[in-house]
Amino acid sequence: MELTARKKQILKVVTERYIDTAEPVSSKFIAQAMGGSVSSATIRNELADLVELGYLEQPHTSAGRVPSPKGYRLYVNELMERRAVSEQEAAEINAALGGQMRELDAVIAQAGRAAASIVSYPAYAVAEGKNSVTVRRYDLLPVDGESFIAVVMTNDSRVKSQLLRTQLPVTAEHLQALANLLNTHFTGVQVEKLGEKLMGLTSQLPAEMFMSLSQAIEYAAAVIDSSARSQVYTTGQTQLLKQPEFQDLSRANELMSLLTDQKNDLPVLDENTPMQILIGPENVNEALKDASVVVASYDIGENMRGLIGVVGPTRMDYAAVAARLSYFAESLTKMFGKNNQLPPKEDNRS
Repeated sequence: MELTARKKQILKVVTERYIDTAEPVSSKFIAQAMGGSVSSATIRNELADLVELGYLEQPHTSAGRVPSPKGYRLYVNELMERRAVSEQEAAEINAALGGQMRELDAVIAQAGRAAASIVSYPAYAVAEGKNSVTVRRYDLLPVDGESFIAVVMTNDSRVKSQLLRTQLPVTAEHLQALANLLNTHFTGVQVEKLGEKLMGLTSQLPAEMFMSLSQAIEYAAAVIDSSARSQVYTTGQTQLLKQPEFQDLSRANELMSLLTDQKNDLPVLDENTPMQILIGPENVNEALKDASVVVASYDIGENMRGLIGVVGPTRMDYAAVAARLSYFAESLTKMFGKNNQLPPKEDNRS
């Protein structure tokens, strides 16, 4: 059934008031918001119709109305006024993302923290892996006679390091020679070819150097395998507890667990989808049935993309969150594509 313009206006008033207050909206407030142009009796009839049609819900017999997931969906699709970020919001986002990029992981995690601080909801950031990850550079740093630190930088700008215990002692000079060997023969090599190249050097190196080389290659293979999978970073989980809907810890517990322990199950976007809003039951995961998720994508380069997502109550301010995430995505795409620089603030943003 197609809703009349008046029913849509009432739904918009109820939704925006509930977003602001987290309290059921009364017919008296609706009448005031509509400037007294519609009688209280007519508003009550329209509210009853909207409840019957599934766009509104009435928590208690004497209470006002609140939007249902179906009502939020209509609001987002048709009634919500689209927003651009303000100059202050743009400045805050640019400041949060400012500075030169160093490690990809650090930038992605920083973007998630910045999103959570700006929207005041939990946020998550995803760097979607790519299939052609290889090592760009190796460094081996001596620690003592029985250990060294292997540093591996991949071609998607991830930098990982780990302390490795040597099976046979090696000197700092040996480690420098091994690093040169690694950077000459083992950069740009697909993971399945590393073992083959390693075995080709068996007869050319003394035992202590070959053992350390083998350890470094084994660690590099693990780094490549990890980089080829999506990396998910979550932050701001405690922001949930500030929302009236989640002050009951039993209700918040499942969602907090998802954000902390099952974060790989958080929603991701289909290819070529710049943004998506998932409301309540539209989320497949049961833990998100009483929550909404807004996700935006950005281009990392080298056939990779990242995602920034926000998780909050179905009562979240969709217009504000969508505007801020759009700006985040735009900023990150430009940052990765233009010598790691943030975009200049545009004059037409208000």
